[in-house]
Amino acid sequence: MHRLLSNALLTLALICGQLACSSPLKAQDVKITYPATKTVDQVDEFHGTQVADPYRWLEDDVRVSKESAAWVEAQNAVTFDYLKAIPQRETIRQRMTELWNYEKIGAPFRRGGRYYFSRNDGLQNQNVLWMQETLQSEPTVLLDPNSWSTDGTTALSGTAFSDDGRFAAYAVQQAGSDWNTWKVMDIESRKVLDDEIRWVKFSGAEWTPDSRGFFYARYPEPADGAAFQSLNRDMKVYYHRIGTPQSSDVLVYERPDQPDWGFQLSVSEDGRYLIITVWVGTDDRYRIVVKDLREPYGLPRELISNFENEYSFVGDEGDVLFFQTNLNAPN
Repeated sequence: MHRLLSNALLTLALICGQLACSSPLKAQDVKITYPATKTVDQVDEFHGTQVADPYRWLEDDVRVSKESAAWVEAQNAVTFDYLKAIPQRETIRQRMTELWNYEKIGAPFRRGGRYYFSRNDGLQNQNVLWMQETLQSEPTVLLDPNSWSTDGTTALSGTAFSDDGRFAAYAVQQAGSDWNTWKVMDIESRKVLDDEIRWVKFSGAEWTPDSRGFFYARYPEPADGAAFQSLNRDMKVYYHRIGTPQSSDVLVYERPDQPDWGFQLSVSEDGRYLIITVWVGTDDRYRIVVKDLREPYGLPRELISNFENEYSFVGDEGDVLFFQTNLNAPN
């Protein structure tokens, strides 16, 4: 991969160099007139210090604010007028397209008795998820995100397969947003069920061994028009049972006293434990919370109660849990 990328960059550099020698760029001759940007009288006070924020209005979601959308459209018009004036632009685009137009196949993996892999024929906007019943059988398409939108910006951002191989839970991501909506497909019939899990960020789905449902973590539903401005606070862990509405999902774990905490989930291979890895921001030091799934009314309990080290759940053997950690590890 590094070699391919290096070759592509080298080729691009050679193209640009050759074109620069053959004909001068004309984009710099284009007169740029930037659109006017208004300022507002917005001042916030933080710890006794007043901070002016005259462009606060530009934080308004362009999907809701016509004013912000108009500003972005005007800025784009200026940018693309400049780029279109570069005579070598189309030649570079064609060459880069040639370099990128090759089949890409991801490493196969096995879930629920079937094999899966991602594939891109070369220039598809999104990778396609393929499935094989056996290593010898012909692969078939399971999920093709390219069919989910006309502009190719709707992506498959996560998958989770039930242990019995019947269901595929998968996350749909719109236009690069952090928000994911999880759906469920009956693999045999390819029917997408009515189950829909919304307001999920930074969380996968973890099936229970009976394949009747899965755990996930989500944030509260934002206010109308605030989906792309709301803060990432108050994440909670839920259990969803297939065939029921999200409103019926069971709350498993929350920490209202720690609204900035987030949760990453794992179910042990034997199905006994739900491991909740607690994180804050992008720090790689975690707390660990464990719930014994044999005790449906038992409360989760803290196993690691500080943010001092990194922990990654590996597996369990009876009452013993194994983690990979940098605790007491040599530098």
